Amino acid sequence: MTFYRRKSTRWLASAVAGSVVAAGALALLPSAAQAQTGTAQSPGAQADFAAAAAKYDVPVSVLMGVTREESGWQAHPGYSDKGGYGLGNLTDVTTSMLVDGAAGAGGRSDLSALVNRPGMHTLRTASELTGIPAARLKSDRRANLEGTAALLASYQKSLTGGLSANPSEWTAAVARYSQVTDKKAATRYVDDVFGAIASGAQQQTAQGTLRLAADQDARPELSQLGELKLTSATATDGAECPATMDCTYAPVSVTGSNGQVSDRPANGIQIDRIVIHTAEGTFASALATLSAPGAVASAHYLMDTDGSTTQLMPVEDIAYAVGNYHYNLHSVSIEHAGFTAQGAQWYTDATYRQTAELVKYLAEQYDVPLDRQHILGHDNVPGSLDSNLAKQHWDPGTAWDWNRFMKLLGAPTATGPHGVGQVGSVVTIAPRFEKNTQSYTVCPADDPSGVTTACGEVAQASNSLFVRQAPAADAPLLLDPDVHPGLTAGTDQISDWSDRVQAGQQFVVADRQGDWTAIWYDGQEGWIYNPCGRNTVPTTGVTVIRAVGPDAAPLYGQAYPAASEYPAGLSPSRQVALTAPGYRIPVGQAYVVDQPAAAADDFFTSGAVVKGAQKYYQAQFNNRTIYVNAADVTATEAG
Repeated sequence: MTFYRRKSTRWLASAVAGSVVAAGALALLPSAAQAQTGTAQSPGAQADFAAAAAKYDVPVSVLMGVTREESGWQAHPGYSDKGGYGLGNLTDVTTSMLVDGAAGAGGRSDLSALVNRPGMHTLRTASELTGIPAARLKSDRRANLEGTAALLASYQKSLTGGLSANPSEWTAAVARYSQVTDKKAATRYVDDVFGAIASGAQQQTAQGTLRLAADQDARPELSQLGELKLTSATATDGAECPATMDCTYAPVSVTGSNGQVSDRPANGIQIDRIVIHTAEGTFASALATLSAPGAVASAHYLMDTDGSTTQLMPVEDIAYAVGNYHYNLHSVSIEHAGFTAQGAQWYTDATYRQTAELVKYLAEQYDVPLDRQHILGHDNVPGSLDSNLAKQHWDPGTAWDWNRFMKLLGAPTATGPHGVGQVGSVVTIAPRFEKNTQSYTVCPADDPSGVTTACGEVAQASNSLFVRQAPAADAPLLLDPDVHPGLTAGTDQISDWSDRVQAGQQFVVADRQGDWTAIWYDGQEGWIYNPCGRNTVPTTGVTVIRAVGPDAAPLYGQAYPAASEYPAGLSPSRQVALTAPGYRIPVGQAYVVDQPAAAADDFFTSGAVVKGAQKYYQAQFNNRTIYVNAADVTATEAG
């Protein structure tokens, strides 16, 4: 089966099931690797673009548009061993990369042919065109941009016979730079580049603001693509994706260990959640893991960093993806190539755009609410039982820009002015991602990419705010005793989801004091730093639940019918309340739900569906959602 990719380095996936990451040399914010090594970029990025473009008579908008598509104008330190270098993602793939890396191509008879493909060595070509040594093209930003411009100019001359000041006349050269051979993938690449040129782009970097001026007259001349003799892939047949996506259908066998064949939602099992994941590996390694015989995990979709997507399982089937069967029962899972601890290096512009396109498509198909209780990260899914509450995953983590993503969905995380209402009102967590710099401890155990070799503090743009035990910056972080038995406080470990809130989540205000706002969180009163309400937006129109009567309301990881409601011959699933410390809604506290309570249900491999009389809310309890029996709470609309 062929997997079509837009970048030359992505071709590894089609040829030998390898994978790479786009590389760049300009950081939006100091990356994890930069923070640990002290590496800093020299100033003058905007001037470097202008100089490189002028030297090779390339419109600066074309150079900026291409590099933005290739790298997102971000640094990717530590991944150059995969073959891509600099803002232009100049490639130089070696035999050892294919043998020792994710491709694992040692012993292949066609190894030499794989390594010697021209598209694998654009860096060498750029060196020949510019006279700049390859080592300098890899590490020097100005040199890398000159190499990128030289390549674009050479493509333009060979395809059209000359250079031009009109960006639109560079359409074929832009497509050639992508190194893809599939017409749909090349067209999407060109559309993305020219979309940025037409609308303009502005991005805050470590050295200041980088600007691509808007040129509304710039439109791709798609007729030029005929010069490239592109092919039309047929492997997309059957994929449940928008027609505009580069989406391949490569179904895995649903064996019972990785999922269940089903007929959702026709069988009465509603699909009402979409879960975003990070695979903790490259595209190729994730694909191999999810496709392997005997696999014990799965996903419906797997996306590479260029936005190219492989559907692995029909949406109607149940993928074992989130570590909680009942959430699996009602969700669609989208895995992404990457490592959560290095998220900013992997969550590319293409990743955000294409994931949003896919999620909008799925939400429309299955009537999934576009809110943060139904568009979830894996880190927002609770364990199903006491035994696995603390073991659940933490991807996509703090570096996934929920503000940006939900805005792409047309459902911003918060609307209206920032601020905070009175005690008892509801707020939506809404820090500005690019300005919300938080420091986390990252250790090798958090980062299977191998980039992190020792524990260290990393400052990064974050979707999250820490929750503390008191209204002070030096107060201990809130403690979830089930996650940290024996400790007195939470931690700043990047993988510690238990003491932070994320953009888009909603909580009830418990108290206010100076620059701090208290919320009901995890069965406790927790404090977030919120001077002048800059990190929250007052919210109405949602439902607030409180415990009925004198006792705390129990919480559940799943929502199964009562044992008596199962017909003869079907073994009932156990619906038991969580007993972990703090997992209940104490009297006097209040929590937010976004949708009406839904009936308890269950599914069997025979195809049988069981519905219960009890209804359960999905509530925002801490950084994760949780189930609450509607009979145990009162529900009122937040005013």
